[in-house]
Amino acid sequence: MSTTEISASVVMKLRDRTGLSMMECKKALVEAGGEMEKAEELLRKKLKGKMDGRTDRPAGAGRIGVHINNTPGAGQFPFAAIVEVRAETDFTAINEKFVKMVDLVAEGVASGVPGKHTAASGQGAAALDEVRISTGENCSFARGLKLACGDGKSVFGAYVHHDGKTGVLIQGHGNISVDLIKDIGMHVVANPVRPQGVSASQIPAEVVERERKFRIEQAIESGKPKDIAEKMVEGGMRKFFEEVALLEQPFIKDPTRKIKDLVPKDAQIISFARWAVGETA
Repeated sequence: MSTTEISASVVMKLRDRTGLSMMECKKALVEAGGEMEKAEELLRKKLKGKMDGRTDRPAGAGRIGVHINNTPGAGQFPFAAIVEVRAETDFTAINEKFVKMVDLVAEGVASGVPGKHTAASGQGAAALDEVRISTGENCSFARGLKLACGDGKSVFGAYVHHDGKTGVLIQGHGNISVDLIKDIGMHVVANPVRPQGVSASQIPAEVVERERKFRIEQAIESGKPKDIAEKMVEGGMRKFFEEVALLEQPFIKDPTRKIKDLVPKDAQIISFARWAVGETA
């Protein structure tokens, strides 16, 4: 089919479907003999290859997405997922199409197996490819995590900051409301002291060891003998645990109460994942 036989309206339709330039769409339509679906597939194959070859380009923008299902139906238990999808520019990251794509990616991870995920799947993967093609940016799946409940008594909730760059997924248990979980998630994002675990016992061992070593070195450098320094550090570590254990932190909306004071006696916080775009997983 010649170039003159491809109408502007058909080219515009393909442009609307792909987000690519009029010239690229027209070339594809000519190559596909005017067939819309074939032209779109040609563009997808051609440009996805170009995108795959540009992974060296930095992706410093992006969005955190979550998907929660607290009522999955008979025979199933609640589950939830959190994902990070990166882009090269904030302009793309705030685009409605990108936001919807991240939601699909989160839904795809939530439909998979519990645990960490390293790639998008299903409709999420297809939507991610479409955004990469239409924007020409190195949009990529950074990480994903699915949490699932084994007894049907867990409740999942989340808070994603308005710019989409930071988000928290929280697993509660027992008589705890989604609204309260969201409030606690907002605290996790906004609090200047980032919580390292739900309680002192959940703070990662490497974090504890690093902090203890740092404090001992400081005490020794101040002239204290090692045995004295180690005893001094134990008191400091108790304060450290109070600062970084989520349940011990003063609630950012009401500092007169700690997070543990907000949680009903017949409920508990099991775990949380706080993610920010661009950070090292």
